[in-house]
Amino acid sequence: MTIQSVDYSTKIPNNVNLAEDRAVLRALESWHPGYIEWWKTMGPEGFQDALVYLRTAVSVDPKGWAKFDYVKMPDYRWGILLAPGEDGRKIPFGRHLGEPAWQEVPGEYRAMLRRLITIQGDTEPASVEQQRHLGKTAPSLYDMRNVFQVNVEEGRHLWAMVYLLQKYFGRDGREEAAELLQRRSGDADKPRMLGAFNEATPDWLSFHMFTFFTDRDGKMQLESLAQSGFDPLSRTCRFMLTEEAHHMFVGETGIGRTLQRTCEAMKAAGIEDVEDIERVRALGVIDLPTMKKKLNLHYSLSLDLFGSEVSTNAANAFNAGLKGRFQESKIQDDHKLENATYPVLKLVDGAIKRVDEPALTAINMRLRDDYTADCQRGLDRWNKIIERTGVAYKFELPNVAFHRHIGEFKDVLVTPDGRIIDEAGWNREKDKWLPSSDDGEFIKSLMTPVTEPGKFASWIAPPRVGIDNKPGDFEYVKIAA
Repeated sequence: MTIQSVDYSTKIPNNVNLAEDRAVLRALESWHPGYIEWWKTMGPEGFQDALVYLRTAVSVDPKGWAKFDYVKMPDYRWGILLAPGEDGRKIPFGRHLGEPAWQEVPGEYRAMLRRLITIQGDTEPASVEQQRHLGKTAPSLYDMRNVFQVNVEEGRHLWAMVYLLQKYFGRDGREEAAELLQRRSGDADKPRMLGAFNEATPDWLSFHMFTFFTDRDGKMQLESLAQSGFDPLSRTCRFMLTEEAHHMFVGETGIGRTLQRTCEAMKAAGIEDVEDIERVRALGVIDLPTMKKKLNLHYSLSLDLFGSEVSTNAANAFNAGLKGRFQESKIQDDHKLENATYPVLKLVDGAIKRVDEPALTAINMRLRDDYTADCQRGLDRWNKIIERTGVAYKFELPNVAFHRHIGEFKDVLVTPDGRIIDEAGWNREKDKWLPSSDDGEFIKSLMTPVTEPGKFASWIAPPRVGIDNKPGDFEYVKIAA
């Protein structure tokens, strides 16, 4: 296995020998102006000329794959980087198990593979669009830099998918690549392809919940695609996962710092009752029950991204060897699932029960279960922060049937603890479980920008360590006058 160096001699940094692939290089260079126009129109609003201390991938060697420096975001070097190839790699699952991994698109799976790549690609610019206003209300320069880092890396992930479309799918791929720059998050006429990516991200609590929950769905999807028998997709996703880890770090630590600040403020004020919301809010912090409502919202929206619990599409993608399971190689089974079953939550006679389904059609359910377990580990860390401050409160994930719009439970109303209720009961109680307009207005009232180096808004604690080990008063963003 060799580590490929990155070629910076072309407009598009890459480790895929673009200089020798003239047709693809020309296609990407013709796509590039439209991308820059999209970035300037739909990227971070008001900060295109700011100097931001950003991490740029310069290698795929895990020992030193990135460098930090100030750069204006439109000048960021978005590159195409694939993880190193594995000599003799075999397809690890499905009906082609054990056959040599494909280096070209298998004709019989062309349409299915193109759609998988396009859907993944569509999520990347969507989240940039959702987050484009956040710089204006950043609680610190540290946090402002973090959202911009997430944004430029989502942009690079779009480039990664566009490269695959341009190189392997000809005219169809070029058309899909053009469409990726035409859709807009939340647009009534040309929305993004998946529901959660059309939701607004109105404040920083929403952003941190999004990067914890929705980017974690991204991690699960990338892990599944990293198993793909189509080797260029596998290698692309393996390197994307390196960057995706930072996005979830931003979300988890952002929530952790927010609840730490709330708990410390409560203790200092002598407030023991977590439900005394008005007194807590008067301290200039976000009360824990409101944070829990935001958690309920973002977790349930992210569950919808996994699709239906029982899915022939997911079964077909697995069978074809295109999209595997989370950490496929660590699973102890035959990796074909011809006779296996998997327990699926379903609505049976008005009750939520587990029913054994063919494991092949329950691929989505298994991935969602892996996702829930991964989310729970993050909640456990948040609960330890609360516990250390001495506040009596605990975050819990709501029932997977709560507030669902896709799949088995889309037509029933279910409480966070899993009880099925009628519409009147839902309307009476929903503001206890999901953020109300009043909650949104309160959070919005706290979203005043803090741009002095080393200073933080009242509602969030400073990080324990700086990015790239920089000191607490480091100027992460030099805002243009």
